Amino acid sequence: MDERVTLTREPLNAETRLDLQDGPITPAPRHYVRSHFALPDPPRAISVAGAVAAPRSLSIRDLRALPRRSAVVTLECAGNGRAFLDPPAPGEQWRLGAVSTAEWTGAALRSVLEPAGLFSSTVEILFRGADAGSPPDGRARIFFERSLPLSRALADDVLVAYAMNGDEMPSEHGAPARLIVPAWYGMASVKWLAEIVALERPFRGFYQADRYVVGDEPVRGVKPRAVIVSPQAAVRSPATVRGFAWSGQGSIVSVDLSVDGGRTWRGATLGPQPSPVAWCEWQAGLALSAGTYDLVARATDASGEQQPLENRANPLGYMNNAAQPVRVDVR
Repeated sequence: MDERVTLTREPLNAETRLDLQDGPITPAPRHYVRSHFALPDPPRAISVAGAVAAPRSLSIRDLRALPRRSAVVTLECAGNGRAFLDPPAPGEQWRLGAVSTAEWTGAALRSVLEPAGLFSSTVEILFRGADAGSPPDGRARIFFERSLPLSRALADDVLVAYAMNGDEMPSEHGAPARLIVPAWYGMASVKWLAEIVALERPFRGFYQADRYVVGDEPVRGVKPRAVIVSPQAAVRSPATVRGFAWSGQGSIVSVDLSVDGGRTWRGATLGPQPSPVAWCEWQAGLALSAGTYDLVARATDASGEQQPLENRANPLGYMNNAAQPVRVDVR
C-alpha cells in the first residue's frame, strides 16, 4: 500500500493519505512533501549574515548544542484544495492531503539570530534553502527563498528544526535543518536551510512577490479547515463520521457536520488538540435511513472565523479552505 499519493516524482510532491491517519502525529513516510526543485545536496552549515554585527556560521553540531525545544505543528501547503477550483488554477493539483502533523525538535530561531547582533535597521529575515532550479515562468536558476517580518522571526515559537517525530529528519523533509513557522502556510518553513540573512528592506524574490500571494497580499496564516476522513463512499447505519480540523488563527472551537449538503447542521465532538497550532480529531454519530447523502464538515476557530462553503477563487489557487462535500451511500 502506498504511504502517500504522489503528484510528481521530480521534484517530489506527494499528499498524505488522510484515510490512514490514526491519532494526531503523521509518521514521516506519510507526511506530505512539497518540493519546488530537485532534492539538493545537504548543506554542511547555516550562515548568518546581512545586517548583523557579527556574521557567523553554525554547523549542525553547533545547532544541536543550543537549548532544545519541541513543538507539535500542523503544516499545510497554501495550495491545498486547489484541485477543487473551477475554473482551474495553475500549480500542483492538491486535493485535501497537502497537510500533516509532526513533532519538530530544534533550536529557537532567535537563539540563532541574536548572537549575530541584528542591526536596529533590520526589517526582515531572509531564509535561503539549498534547493535551486528554474521556476515555472522560465527565468534563470534561483534558490528557494522566503522572508519573515522581524517580529515573526523573533517569536518564541519559530524553530530551526533538525529532528522529526523524535528521530532524524528525512532528506525529503529538509534535513539536516529546516525552518518551522507554526500557524503559517508551509511555504514559510524553508527546507534544507543554508543561509539566514538580515535585511534592511523588504524582500521581493520570486517566491515572495510572484508566488504565494493573493492579489497584493502575502499568504501567511493558515485558514480554518475541517476534513472528513471516513466514511468516504459507503457505510452501514449507525456509523461514526470522523475527521480532523485545524487553523493557524487559534484553536479549533467547534466542528459542525451536515448530512444534507449544508442546509442543516449538528455539532461534532472534538478530541484533544495537541497544541493550538496542531489539528484535532473530531467525530459525530450517524444514524440515517438507507439512501445517498452529501456529508459536509466545517470548522470554526478561536478567532471566530468559520470555514466557508464556497471556494476561494484566485488566480494562483491559494488558501482554498472551502468545505468539500463527501457523498456516501448509507445501507
